[in-house]
Amino acid sequence: MGKFFDDILNQHKVFIENQRMFFVATAPLDSDGHVNLSPKGMDSFHVFSPNRVAYMDVIGSGNETSAHLLENGRITFMFCAFDGPPNILRLYGKGYTVLPGDAEWELLTAHFKLVLGTRQIIVADIDKVQTSCGFGVPFYNYEGERDQMQKWALNKGEEGLDAYKKEKNMLSLDGLPTALYNR
Repeated sequence: MGKFFDDILNQHKVFIENQRMFFVATAPLDSDGHVNLSPKGMDSFHVFSPNRVAYMDVIGSGNETSAHLLENGRITFMFCAFDGPPNILRLYGKGYTVLPGDAEWELLTAHFKLVLGTRQIIVADIDKVQTSCGFGVPFYNYEGERDQMQKWALNKGEEGLDAYKKEKNMLSLDGLPTALYNR
């Protein structure tokens, strides 16, 4: 049976900090638009307060989250226990994108170990927290982080990464502009 909370409680924060992976979901307002669901890792999530979180986002093949947040702000995070007692935790809120050069950038990035290819920080103000049983989530063993992202970024170099962002990260699948669009 799911339980709802108005804030991220300490036990929720501890659970979040012990997860190696989380999922981010966003969607455009257009009912014909594509819902986005992305897995994230790399120790990239931080709880700032009972109602504010952020994660370090690296360059990828798309930038749906940024586009959807720019359009409507809606965001959901999901954490699943893949070991230990079963649990699913969801954070619902409104988010926005912070880019290098924005006023919040330095303050936020101090909480992350930035990697080559860090493109933005996604910040969310959380208005609802939900826990549920997680009985159907299987056990998985954590074996470590993949190194392909960093190898790819090193191979591209700064100029190559900038060109890739301009090619792949300016518009969503549905043609919505991302926060990078006007930069």
